[in-house]
Amino acid sequence: MNIKKRLYFVLLAIFVVISAGSIGYYILFGGKPKFIDCIFMTVISLTSVGYGEILQVTGNATAQIFTMILITFGMGILLYGISTMTALLVEGDLSGILRKKQMDKQIKKLNNHYIVCGGGETGCPLIAELIKNREQVVLIELDEKNIERCSQTENLLYVKGDATDDQNLLDAGIERAAGIIIALPSDKDNLYITMTARMLNKKIRIISKMINQELKPKLKKAGANSVVSPNFIGALRMASEMIRPAAVDFLDSMLRRKGSHLRIHQIAVSEKTGAVGKKISESGIKDKFDLLVLGARQYGEEIEFNPPPSMILKEGITLIVMGEVDNIARAKKAL
Repeated sequence: MNIKKRLYFVLLAIFVVISAGSIGYYILFGGKPKFIDCIFMTVISLTSVGYGEILQVTGNATAQIFTMILITFGMGILLYGISTMTALLVEGDLSGILRKKQMDKQIKKLNNHYIVCGGGETGCPLIAELIKNREQVVLIELDEKNIERCSQTENLLYVKGDATDDQNLLDAGIERAAGIIIALPSDKDNLYITMTARMLNKKIRIISKMINQELKPKLKKAGANSVVSPNFIGALRMASEMIRPAAVDFLDSMLRRKGSHLRIHQIAVSEKTGAVGKKISESGIKDKFDLLVLGARQYGEEIEFNPPPSMILKEGITLIVMGEVDNIARAKKAL
């Protein structure tokens, strides 16, 4: 029995005992006493407080027998309830319930956040990188150990459960999410979640992990925007380590060096901003936000690498920039 069911069962059992005792006294005394007196008599009998008899039980054989039965069975239920509540407090389960409710409220307030399915070897560092980039993330994970490991990342929100369960996806706010990253160890589970996520949110960006290369067409057809194979990426990394170690060291220093907040990111220029119609040099990207523009892409066109400062910013253009995480975040809000 899980913690919620135990708690509800205890509260229900205590309610039933008090109700049965109160109704029993009310019937035994012919409905003459006030019902609140019957409740009071039941409570002081079960708790052995000894305030005296509100109802005249002494001398009434039937009432005395009823009281003995009530105390015998009711006391056991009451003691079980107290011990259960104590255990919940000592074990931290009750505080866990309250923390979960608070977390659920926070998740319900999120919009355009990212969902990560799976907090294993792939998911955990992935979450850390997203949060380091000031993104809002919700983890869906069933394994308590993986949750604890990922929870070392500050301000992590999570839903404990199986990501293949539609309700857990809904609890994570998939209908309001900007993207979902599916990083479970099973290709079948990843394929199923990809299909489900696309059904629940037609506009969401879906990135799926893949072990078997042959499943890529199926994942794409199921709704994945992009498919990543850790084995394939790992092979490219090993080749790069061999033939271009300096370039790899540069990227590693940027991404993994302690205290480094330098990142390559993208910024979409909105029509609501005053940057539309201005040159890159006039937009403040360099002077105000200290960002280096590496590339630019208009929707449906190829990326233009190292665009000139004289390039005119148009609505919907995406800029590839490099700079400090905080500066990138400020630029994204401004542009």
